[in-house]
Amino acid sequence: QVPLFDSGGGLVQPGGSLRLSCQASGSIFSIYAMGWYRQAPGKQRELVAVITYGGSTNYADSVKGRVTISRDNAKNTVYLQMNSLKPEDTAVYYCNLKKQYDPRNYWGQGTQVTVSS
Repeated sequence: QVPLFDSGGGLVQPGGSLRLSCQASGSIFSIYAMGWYRQAPGKQRELVAVITYGGSTNYADSVKGRVTISRDNAKNTVYLQMNSLKPEDTAVYYCNLKKQYDPRNYWGQGTQVTVSS
């Protein structure tokens, strides 16, 4: 397994900002991409953002323009900077990792993001 440690969630007011981080422990070879998914109660888990080892990024339409994903390959760490947060962003956010030539998904434990007045 690849242990992932995601953190940075919390309670924030609408329009506020939050920065999530996720670090994969140990020495990991052949990482293809790391990203973030989120899941609200009663809803399907959905992709928020993903970044490849080379730095290419993709974002869900719902967060595009408000969210920036970045990574530090030397630290096996990915970040999610979230700005202009809305109540509909409320969810548990999960870090995700994919290796090259490995169909498995590796997941963090999840960090709760709550956007409310």
